[in-house]
Amino acid sequence: MTERIADAITGVSPNHDAGSAPAATAPGRTSPADRNTADRTADRTAVGGPALEYRPGRWIANWDAENQTQWESLGRGIARRNLNWSIFAEFLGFVVWQLWSIVVVQLPAAGFRFSTNEIFWLISMPSLVGATLRIPYTFMVPRFGGRNWTIVSALLLLIPSTGLALCVGNPGTPFGVMLLVAALAGFGGGNFASSMANITFFYPAREKGWALGLNAAGGNLGAAVAQLAVPIAITVLAAGAVNLPVAGLMWIPLILLAAFGAWKYMDNLTSAKGDVAGSLAAVKEPHLWIMALLYIGTFGSFIGFAGVFPKLIKDYFPAFSSIGVGTVALSLAFLGPLVGSLARPFGGRMADRLGGARMTVTAFAAMAVITLTMVFTLPLANFWLFLILFLALFTASGFGNGATYRMIPVIFALHSRAARSGASTVATQRLASSALGLISAIGAYGGFVIPQVLNASNTASGSYTPAFYGFVAAYLLMLAVCWACYLRPATRHGKGHV
Repeated sequence: MTERIADAITGVSPNHDAGSAPAATAPGRTSPADRNTADRTADRTAVGGPALEYRPGRWIANWDAENQTQWESLGRGIARRNLNWSIFAEFLGFVVWQLWSIVVVQLPAAGFRFSTNEIFWLISMPSLVGATLRIPYTFMVPRFGGRNWTIVSALLLLIPSTGLALCVGNPGTPFGVMLLVAALAGFGGGNFASSMANITFFYPAREKGWALGLNAAGGNLGAAVAQLAVPIAITVLAAGAVNLPVAGLMWIPLILLAAFGAWKYMDNLTSAKGDVAGSLAAVKEPHLWIMALLYIGTFGSFIGFAGVFPKLIKDYFPAFSSIGVGTVALSLAFLGPLVGSLARPFGGRMADRLGGARMTVTAFAAMAVITLTMVFTLPLANFWLFLILFLALFTASGFGNGATYRMIPVIFALHSRAARSGASTVATQRLASSALGLISAIGAYGGFVIPQVLNASNTASGSYTPAFYGFVAAYLLMLAVCWACYLRPATRHGKGHV
């Protein structure tokens, strides 16, 4: 049982069968020179074992990260190189995904006259599309190759970036067109799923958690960087005005660099296989839906509040929405996603030590108390208190994000139907990894739900306060669900905590 728990915590890929290395040919036609390249192999990495085989199109066959000799001699360097460029591409995906959260608060200064309802739709639409795209994006890596799909997914970011620059340059742009371009920013949200799916194939189980955590944290920081860099860039040479098209144009060189880097330095693995059957089996597990609810509360809160934080600052404290520093403007909204991103690894680490369910319950309790305190202190009209409380809320959500994510493989190893029926460790690992992809997609819908709940509250009552009370109730409900399902003695099945 100890081995099962330890194996589950590492989070093996949904599509990776350790040690398998099916031979596969590179897609498309190959020249005689390419065929000669395909015959070239690396030095043999294990006595009696297959050597890494390099094929046209930067395909690698016989990859086995669990082979210690192969990993230490060649594998680690290859994996690190792919991880570095994956982080960069995913980082830009998050940047594009969150661009509209900071752009919308600048629209009035640029001559746009949209209603509050329309503004909230521009904020929430990228999350709706991005969360939906995460599901098909998960299967793109096995279908096309991790390198190839990273190139494509990076280049797709040019569409929303260029579209934003064109739309915000003309105050007469219809709302429908703006909403369509905002929806295209969802391409950035989908990148997370394919990036995580790709990197999981490169690393052995003992290092997979670290690699995926680094990949996720690097991506999440994109939200903070977008909210920090855009206000500076659109005002630095605008002579007191705002040059909104720069908010989209400034990322185009970096997107092209990411696509070039993926083309030049990343690799495809023939051993990366899709596991549609595993995903279908995971959908039938009640624990998937329980954990999806909890993940909406943690990651959904992080990405949802990241989207609305600039808007809330502008509505509650307009004098602090844009702070002049010399000739540029600065928004402090970036601090929220920054501290939330940095807190995520600590949540995972504490979950390893003390149990993910305990840490998730702690996070929800903190989020409920902080949100309630914020509601009670809003009449004080103290911006710095508001900022501190919101940063605490981001920290708690990021901490809970890491803790909840670490619960999933353990739960599927101990409490899933497959585990209770005596399924092998490999089978439960594959099931857990399939669940991770689906849960991350469902959790991202929080980025749509939170802005729309605030929008509905404002429309119905002229205030955001009812929405915050609703969030408090939701956090308490999720706390109760987590405790009832994973902490109370009757749910432990004699197998310990998750």
